[in-house]
Formats: sequence, structure tokens, C-alpha cells
Amino acid sequence: MFADRAKIIIKSGKGGDGHVSFRREKYVPDGGPDGGDGGRGGDVIFVVDDGLNTLTDYRHRRKFAAEPGQEGGKKNCHGKNGADLVLKVPEGTIIKDAETGKVIADMSADNRRQIVLKGGKGGLGNQHFATSTMQAPKYAQPGQDAIEIEVMLELKVIADVGLVGFPNVGKSTLLSRVTNAKPKIANYHFTTLQPNLGVVDLDGSFGFVIADIPGLIEGASEGIGLGHEFLRHIERTKVMIHMVDAAGTEGRDPVADIKAINKELEAYNPDLLKKPQVIAANKIDAIYGDENEVIENLRNAFEPEGIKVFPISAVSGKGLKELLYEVKNLLEKCPKEVTVYEAEYDPALSFYKDEPYTIERADDAAFVVEGPKIEKMLGYTNIDSEKGFLFFQRFLKEQGILKELEERGIEDGDTVRMYGHEFDYYK
Repeated sequence: MFADRAKIIIKSGKGGDGHVSFRREKYVPDGGPDGGDGGRGGDVIFVVDDGLNTLTDYRHRRKFAAEPGQEGGKKNCHGKNGADLVLKVPEGTIIKDAETGKVIADMSADNRRQIVLKGGKGGLGNQHFATSTMQAPKYAQPGQDAIEIEVMLELKVIADVGLVGFPNVGKSTLLSRVTNAKPKIANYHFTTLQPNLGVVDLDGSFGFVIADIPGLIEGASEGIGLGHEFLRHIERTKVMIHMVDAAGTEGRDPVADIKAINKELEAYNPDLLKKPQVIAANKIDAIYGDENEVIENLRNAFEPEGIKVFPISAVSGKGLKELLYEVKNLLEKCPKEVTVYEAEYDPALSFYKDEPYTIERADDAAFVVEGPKIEKMLGYTNIDSEKGFLFFQRFLKEQGILKELEERGIEDGDTVRMYGHEFDYYK
């Protein structure tokens, strides 16, 4: 079975604890604290591997964890950092939070490498806590906790053209004829259980990727049959080819079939019907002449809507050139960029959502916000980057911290201080 979805548990590495020790040497009576810092925990990183086209590797193994950082040692020895966990996925894989369904990362286009979970920072050794009044601190900072979440991996095939139609209308035969793909072909329903990709090369160095989407059935948008597994692959395509049996060998009504499939597409995602469409009326090698009543009905039903009908034979190759060049013309009018889903969720933002915090006014009138979750979030988030800062802002809003600041009377231009970071507040 084609593996285009997998649910797994991923865990970053815990930061190593800081060490408590004191320098003890023969001629150094007052050596002082020398506990080293803990090592950083390993990150969980997803990378695109062009050699993969399924999520099979994640079907039989559920849990993946990065290494924890080592504890700090004596004589200011820094604990070893934990090794990162690198998970390879096919291009087009979307990583979602399993509980909320929100997108964490889309491994498409230029996004070839994404840190999904950052390892915990190592704790500071007791040497960092020595002061003029506390010269022998007997405590050190623990390492930051690991983050563990369940994610859904979902592969959406990246192709320029989606080839759709009811079972057994000849989609696989067409793909094998116009590309170098070698799909399984047989005269029975649901021969294709996974999208097959192939590259169409036309004169003038113009080529495009075409995907044979497995046969749809009515009720697919509700998950009947293998509906959802197949429909998700159409979302990335730019142009759709509806393929029907013009010879009526299955006893079906092609006009009704196309309307039924468009109904399923609309129910799954209304934006799918905004994509350009063409109709390939296949199996004309099995009819007398190049036209018949079926093709005439197709033209009358769909060409007034701007959807052209092309009588073809996937077996003999008749009419394929005209069909492919029309697809080429439609693609040239489409946006060039790949559809990429924006991140909606940062696991670190919700991992510490239930921990308490305090808001107080400092002597200089700054608002001081403190609490374990604030400190941990600052440790996990790179607020120097625009993306990281926006995620941190969203965290403050979702936790109700911004609302409470407003209730405390904060105004534009006021200073907010959080563990060594200062921000100017603007609504």
C-alpha cells in the first residue's frame, strides 16, 4: 500500500544539567566552584530526500528521539551536546500537529531543511552563581526539558498536472504513453493504488510533471474508499485532465462522471475547481470514426464553460499531441511557484502553555514579565529572526499575557522586560 500518511511521536533532547563541584587542589585552598555547564539537547530536524517518494519508513516505527545533552563535569568541563535527530522525508511532505491538525512545516519548494523541535539548553554549572556574598554556591541550573509531541506526516505529491477520472478509463495507459513512467496496467478497477509521476517532454525544451491520481469514486470527499488519500494529491497540481471513456466500454455516462468528480473536488476543497481543466475523451480507437454521440455531448456540456474536449487514444497515440500542447498553454498562464502551506503552529509555544507567570512594575516603570514558560520559550525561540519573533508574539497573545498587560495599563512605547530582553510595546 502506498504510504502517504504516517503518525509518529518525536522528541527533542533534554539539556544536560549543570554540575556542582569545587576546585580542590593541594596548594589552592580557596579554589571556588568549578562545575561545568550541561550540553545542549539534540534537535529534531526534517530534511527532504529526493530519493524518497513515500512515507513507508514511518509506517512501522512510531517513536523517534534526539539525544539528550550530557551533564557538566568538574574542572569547568562542558557536557557533550546531544546528537541531532535527522528524519528524511519526500518533497511535498507536510508536518502537522496531530492533535490540532495545524501545519508545523511544509517540506516543499525551498524549504529543504526544517528544525521542528529544538533541543533543551544545557543548565549552567555552579561556577556561574558565585557572588561576593555567596562564594560557594551548592546548586546548579537544570537543563531545559525535552519537547515530545505527536505529529502527522502527510505527503501531497508535487506535480504540474493531475490526471483524474473514474477507475479503468485509461489514465495509467496515457501516463505510460506520454512519459517514461512504468505504472501497473490491467483491466480491472483500482489497479492504481498510488499516484504515479512522469515527466512529459515537448519540443522547445518545455516539460512538465504529470501525476496519475488513482480512480476516484462518489463519496471520496467524505473519505469513502481511498478518497482522502487520493484527493490530497490534487491540491498541489496546477492543471487537471479529466479522463473519460468515450467508447462507453464501462457503460458509464462521461458527462455525469465529470460532474460527479467535480462535485467531490468542490466538497473536499472549493479552490480545486478554480484550476484550469481539459477533458481527454479516451478510447476513440474503439469507436467508428473520431467523433460519436458521447464526444458531442461532452462538447455541448463543457466547452461553453471554457473546458476543451480532446478525443484521444492512449493506446494508439491519436490526439495526444493536441492534448499535451493545450496543457502546456494552460500551464504557461499559471503561477510558477509551488503551493506551499504556511506554518500555523510552533510546538514550543504550546508545550509550556499551562505554567504560571507574573507581571510586575519595575522602579523604572518597565513591565517585568517572568515565569518558567516565559524563560523556556525565550530559550527555544530565536527572537532575533522575524519569524521567531512573530511566533513569540503569538505565544504571548495566546497565553493571555498581552491582554493582561493591557489590563495593567500598558501604553504604546512602554518597555516590557523578560529575562534580559527588552521590548517596546505597540498595539
